[in-house]
Amino acid sequence: MLELLINEMEQKEMEYLIKRELEELLMDLEDNRIDALLKKSMRERYEKLFQLLLRVASKEDCLPYIPARSQYKKS
Repeated sequence: MLELLINEMEQKEMEYLIKRELEELLMDLEDNRIDALLKKSMRERYEKLFQLLLRVASKEDCLPYIPARSQYKKS
């Protein structure tokens, strides 16, 4: 297990960066031109980033990024 000691400003910056990346992934997952195999990798990345967001952001800030099961489970 690793621990990270950051100040509040750094925590907010991490939260911001993770949210922007999640938003980009959500837009790309809706793009029909992207191959299904690539979308699977993107969903895995989304899951990891979302887990990281849960550690640095409040529950209320995480709610908009909870993946919809129907979209998230597609192959």
